[in-house]
Amino acid sequence: MNVYLIRHGDDDERYRGGWSQLPLIDVGIGKCKKLANYLAEHSEEFKIDRIISSDLKRTQMTSEILNEKLNVEIKFDSRLRENNNGELAGMLNEEAVKKYPNVHFSGLGYDEPFPGGESPRQFFERVNRDFKDIIEENKDVKNLMLVTHGGVISILRHIINNVKWDHTTKGMKISKTSITKLVIDENNNMHFEYENITPHLEN
Repeated sequence: MNVYLIRHGDDDERYRGGWSQLPLIDVGIGKCKKLANYLAEHSEEFKIDRIISSDLKRTQMTSEILNEKLNVEIKFDSRLRENNNGELAGMLNEEAVKKYPNVHFSGLGYDEPFPGGESPRQFFERVNRDFKDIIEENKDVKNLMLVTHGGVISILRHIINNVKWDHTTKGMKISKTSITKLVIDENNNMHFEYENITPHLEN
């Protein structure tokens, strides 16, 4: 089984992300269209059978743009959402700094949740648990695409590469619209064939 992890396109960085329902900006839409064309041009390599996407607006838009070229079954699943930042989701950065000074993901205690949201531990455990469930539910799919978020992909890369995840330090870079290919064999062994590539943005 091949699993292609795709990070969504660019959204408006003037606002806090997390569970924000803000859409992609024009730059992000453009990158998604380039990725869609790249996947279509290399269809023999990818052969995507199904897309499962986070149900937040920026991932929905990304997956729908990609599916204009792929034309496969697509499902939206809240289990692929980014970290739940509660009351800060979609809030202007300036407002967030005033209302919740010094409340940032990397500054939280491991068991300290965002106001109205989840803690880093809850986020990590959710991603670990829900990813396994999604893979099991789709084990009949040969080439599965998951359209999700940087935080989710970062946790999965740490788990599968057997690297300790620490929310307080800068993690592995996950570029917008990047592709990370995970291979799962018949014994459920997992390894990355490649990580965080953006060939569609090179020209």
